[in-house]
Amino acid sequence: MPRANRHFMPNQVWHLTQRCHDKQWLLKFNKDKRAWMRWLFESRRRYGLSVLNYVVTSNHIHLLVFDQGKGEIARSMQLIAGRTGQEHNNRKQRQGGFWQDRYHATAVQSDSHLLQCLTYIDLNMVRAGVVEHPAAWPYGGYAEIQTPRERYGRIDHARLLDLLELQTTKKLQMARQIAIADALKESRSQWNPIWTESVAVGSEQYLEQMKEKLKIRQPGRRIMSLEGGACLKEPMYPLYIPFRS
Repeated sequence: MPRANRHFMPNQVWHLTQRCHDKQWLLKFNKDKRAWMRWLFESRRRYGLSVLNYVVTSNHIHLLVFDQGKGEIARSMQLIAGRTGQEHNNRKQRQGGFWQDRYHATAVQSDSHLLQCLTYIDLNMVRAGVVEHPAAWPYGGYAEIQTPRERYGRIDHARLLDLLELQTTKKLQMARQIAIADALKESRSQWNPIWTESVAVGSEQYLEQMKEKLKIRQPGRRIMSLEGGACLKEPMYPLYIPFRS
């Protein structure tokens, strides 16, 4: 099977997804979820990773980051994935890969599409039927935004406020509350593959620019129109084995 797509570009928002090996629920224990979050914080401390949102489930993760062009994303993902898998395997006396190959990266335009992606990540465990509201899931960015951490915070509030053109954390909290309430009310919590299987999501003009910047000229890559925007698809690169997330 082809390896999952991932590109990087400075000053660009990326939605990263990575799942456990062979669809196993290797993150089902809370200590493994906390380990992943601990190493996420460490990646911010060591490499300056700009984290906009995240969620840890029992068999995969979502991570929304801003690329500062310092190679921090690749180094951070290597650190987080390597240490989380190592700690789990040592504790369980397990051998073999913890993660399914490589993570997938989807570029997200910093406009209404960013808002949609934030909400999509927040509603992950609602879609899974585990919780009725993202506030009830402690292993995600929504909970951290609504209850900021005095120590070991992972969310880059300053960057997120800047991208969303908001002035205060209070306004950010209210905006996220409203977005989630609207999505739940309008039944917009369904699984949508564009956020996990596309090269990029945004306006058609943005996607044309991304095709040029990423030098995507091979046959098979195509722009697909969507309600309120479009996505750049790369059919030869499914996200490992398609999964609902």
